[in-house]
Amino acid sequence: MGLAEILPLEVIDKTINQKVWIILQSNREFTGTLVGFDDFVNVIIEDATEWTINEKNENELVMEHHGRLLLSGNNINMLVPGGKKDC
Repeated sequence: MGLAEILPLEVIDKTINQKVWIILQSNREFTGTLVGFDDFVNVIIEDATEWTINEKNENELVMEHHGRLLLSGNNINMLVPGGKKDC
């Protein structure tokens, strides 16, 4: 199978039960374990950590969310399988 034949939702599907890093349109980011998603890329992650970017372009810890969290696909700019590398 060539690279052009892989669909984005297939990549996300292979990321279920793995760490992800999700960057929203706002200055917020989340890391956690991907539990599920739908065709609109609304995602459910669990045991998430929420970060924000400050004026100095540095990550600031906002909150640790225990349990499951739903993020709207309308607000997601990027979903990175494997999680955030500097955490």
